[in-house]
Amino acid sequence: MAKVLAVCVSEKKGTKKHAVAEAELKLNHGIVGDAHAGDWHRQVSLLGNESVDKVRRRLPEGRKIEAGAFAENILTEGIELYKLPIGTRLRVGKALLEVTQIGKECHEACEIRRLTGDCVMPREGIFAIVLEEGTVKAGDAVELA
Repeated sequence: MAKVLAVCVSEKKGTKKHAVAEAELKLNHGIVGDAHAGDWHRQVSLLGNESVDKVRRRLPEGRKIEAGAFAENILTEGIELYKLPIGTRLRVGKALLEVTQIGKECHEACEIRRLTGDCVMPREGIFAIVLEEGTVKAGDAVELA
């Protein structure tokens, strides 16, 4: 079963996200309190832990990548998100999301890219809009809807 490993937010654009106990996803908005929320096609970002593992293998020994390091709102496990076609609907916790974009342009060299020579979010991160409101927290199921 696919599941949520962490839910992350940032109060200001351009800063690393941090994990929170749970988040409220609002219709046509995204995560309440997150700087990237709004009425656009990238309301919520998701990234698979399997994608993060590709970068972890390149880190110097002792270095860790915390949830939110790639500016993802929802870190998942057990589903290859980047292989889902645009338009796919996902039930994440109590919320219903629709995939609107796969990957994104990386605007600047982030800390992860400087450490490892790579950043996986531009290739394997996905973005979605909120179709049905609800709360999301670590441990919640992620299912195709």
